[in-house]
Amino acid sequence: MTDFSGKLIEYSTWFNQNISAFFPLPQGAEKRVVEAMYYSVSNGGKRLRPFLVSETAALFGISREQTLPAAMALEALHSYSLIHDDLPAMDNDDLRRGKPTCHKKFDEATAILAGDGLLTYAFELLSSPQTSPSAAVRCRLVRLLAQAAGAFDGMVAGQMLDLYTEQTHADYHLEEMIKHIEEMKTGRLIRFACEAGAVLGRASAAQTKILTAYSRKIGIAFQIADDILDVEGDPTLMGKTLNKDAAQGKLTFVGLYGIEKTRTMARSLITEAKQLLAPFGTKAETLKGLADFIISRSV
Repeated sequence: MTDFSGKLIEYSTWFNQNISAFFPLPQGAEKRVVEAMYYSVSNGGKRLRPFLVSETAALFGISREQTLPAAMALEALHSYSLIHDDLPAMDNDDLRRGKPTCHKKFDEATAILAGDGLLTYAFELLSSPQTSPSAAVRCRLVRLLAQAAGAFDGMVAGQMLDLYTEQTHADYHLEEMIKHIEEMKTGRLIRFACEAGAVLGRASAAQTKILTAYSRKIGIAFQIADDILDVEGDPTLMGKTLNKDAAQGKLTFVGLYGIEKTRTMARSLITEAKQLLAPFGTKAETLKGLADFIISRSV
């Protein structure tokens, strides 16, 4: 675990050092929205999703430098979702990673536009020859991210369901609904990270299937860990308001199953995720470490 934490910190430091190159400031007053975009992307974070892109691609001999545009695109889109999540009309948060949320640092209108800007910029990055010299690879990445982020079975759909379940829990099977919300809201971007690494690495269909299954296991475990941290986490370390899920009537794994059962579920998922990686041998040790990290993290 210590070795993995060191790798993640080293990658995160490297990734953070490269962010500014992707956000050149315009000369006019419109630069305010780019400043808000950059503020949100550079505002800390573990960089687990970009790291997952890099490590998945590494299974196939792709360097992290080669994965950077795709990883940055994913982090841009993830940051857009956080900006909009924090807005008063959504989760209404004042803090993100211990700093003022985008609409508090700037203003609500600028935050909405910054989110829009990051969403569209993600696809600009993916479609660039920098991402891959292969047009087919770029098109595949664009399509996969659009599906992962979208309103049909992607992140937007998951967010809609998450908001809807605050109003009523009466009209559906709760266990099925919470897994469906997680799969779309949290799990789809984690899945895309693995898919992107596989696409960049020209993985076979069988290898891609393994990595997709791995992503689903760790995606559910990640959400479970988030739900537990919302109840038991240290607000100082978390850098955000805790215990909001219960107060807002959100459907969570902890609320449905209780702390101990959710912990057991998460451990089982992580064990299964690591077992799936057996065909990759020692090349997958870092991905196994990432799986363990997901349920041991304190932030």
